[in-house]
Amino acid sequence: MPQQLNAVIGLLRSGVIGEALPLAQQLVARAPQDAEARQLLALCLARSGSAADAEREFVQALQLAPAHPGILANLAVLLRGQGRVQEAIPLWRRALAVQPKFVQAWIDLGAAELSLGQHQAATVAFEQALALQPSALAWHYLGNARRDAGDLPAAETAFRNAVALDPRSASAWINLGAVLRLLGRADETIACYERAEALGYPGADLRDALVGALIDAGRIADALRHARRLVAEQPGFAPGHRTLAGVLWEYGPPLQAPEDPFALFAAAADAQPENLVLQSAHVAFLIEARRSDEALARLQALRRRADSALLVRMHADALDRSGQSGEAAPLYSRLYADGDRSAAFLNAYSRHLLVIGDATAAAARASDVLQQDPWNQQALAYLATAWRLLGDEREFWLCDYGRLVQAIDVEVPPGFGDRDEFLVALAATLDTLHLAAREPLPESVRGGSQTPGQLFGRRDPVIESTRQALQQAAGRWLAQLPADPAHPFLQRNVGRTRFAGSWSVKLWQAGRHANHIHSQGWISSAFYVQLPPSMRDAADGAEAGCIQFGQPPQELGLPLPPRRVIRPQPGKLVLFPSYLWHGTVPFDDSEPRVTVAFDLVPLPPAR
Repeated sequence: MPQQLNAVIGLLRSGVIGEALPLAQQLVARAPQDAEARQLLALCLARSGSAADAEREFVQALQLAPAHPGILANLAVLLRGQGRVQEAIPLWRRALAVQPKFVQAWIDLGAAELSLGQHQAATVAFEQALALQPSALAWHYLGNARRDAGDLPAAETAFRNAVALDPRSASAWINLGAVLRLLGRADETIACYERAEALGYPGADLRDALVGALIDAGRIADALRHARRLVAEQPGFAPGHRTLAGVLWEYGPPLQAPEDPFALFAAAADAQPENLVLQSAHVAFLIEARRSDEALARLQALRRRADSALLVRMHADALDRSGQSGEAAPLYSRLYADGDRSAAFLNAYSRHLLVIGDATAAAARASDVLQQDPWNQQALAYLATAWRLLGDEREFWLCDYGRLVQAIDVEVPPGFGDRDEFLVALAATLDTLHLAAREPLPESVRGGSQTPGQLFGRRDPVIESTRQALQQAAGRWLAQLPADPAHPFLQRNVGRTRFAGSWSVKLWQAGRHANHIHSQGWISSAFYVQLPPSMRDAADGAEAGCIQFGQPPQELGLPLPPRRVIRPQPGKLVLFPSYLWHGTVPFDDSEPRVTVAFDLVPLPPAR
């Protein structure tokens, strides 16, 4: 019997399932009460694609040996492969209770918890595995867990350990590069991506990510070269076309042949009519560019060929944005009736309901989002707007424009004689980063440029001094806010924060920010670096260039004025909840208006 068991194991390891399976069946027929034989049969069945039969054999094996760690772990792997992660996790825990030094079970448990967004539990599991047996795989997984939890420095350390143990792992180099990009270190990111490419990583996604890192590093010509090469070599890769169009729009020459981004993207879509992913990406680009009529024409043709819930949703959104809300209404109703309860759809539906004037239903849909995601910034914004339309005083409880919107002083960083010297140095540094000819399409900027990637983390002493000064100012403001466990903003004030994004905006003459929110933030901000004379010398009451709060986006068509307006002052930092509608009033001046902005999110208490 042991010899036959070993023979099956050898065949399994060699991948010869056709020979292993009948041999395992013979073993079980001769020894039906042998748990090891049944486990081997289950493994053979799983490898052959017979998941239901494999599960049956695993269950029978566990009836014979309920505390067998290998059977428990292998059944867990099978269940996870079927998407039954919640059922798999207790099995790994049972296996580890019996065999605490079961390294692979710790890794598999952590991976399962990570797939459910349980970052802290996953981190504990990977740390247990590493304490038992350091490996590149465990460090790689731990890097993923720490990145997803927002602890980027710890994620960098984990990925560096992974590549040190396995320097030929292209995926580890890619993930290290992705973390470094989030940390604002574009040059190091590029080196990681190039290392992965040299190792033979085949994915077009790597070249696409490299284009973004090159833009972050200010290497625009190199980014365009790589973007052009990507679409030439991978014409079916939709993100590549979106990237090239975005780079050409933001950094390219005037919109004319031969490289008009809209014409190029349209030509690529026309050349591949059956590539529905590319068609959808092209339509999304048109909607982002506020070319709703063109998007609608494309959508109608697409839906005639191959309709889907995604296309219905895009069609509804495009109709809403083009002022045809009446035609959009039955499409949103259909999607809701068909059971779409995703946060993204419910937020879009809430937005539509505000447009058509049904504030009660809009509040209900926004509340549905908050039931599944209590800190969804977009849903909070729509709920506040609905309450305002309904005359519900809870708007003021949620938004508290007087207390939760504050302009505060920022201390001059060490090394600068005074505020003016600091701001002049910062403005000069930022000017070298504002290379774009137009605003990025998905953002709120109208008539200006925005720095790419992460501003904070760049290897520049002025920017680093600015980061420290702004984070300290925000910390002082948070420290004086009251505790309120029932309030969606105040309940998250745990005393520790991290940057979720940082950038600079330069508005040109007549430039502005459209009213918007920051969906990935908790606290958002505007720090005033340079203001044109027309704003510095304006009379009291003049609003040109001011930041305003509480007014929904113009395209919602709601006749609601701002709740609060703040006049910018050089060196002042304005802080506010990310779910508050905010934008700026256009100004008329030949000199620019330059700001630094960032989003903060809470960090969990240190373990």
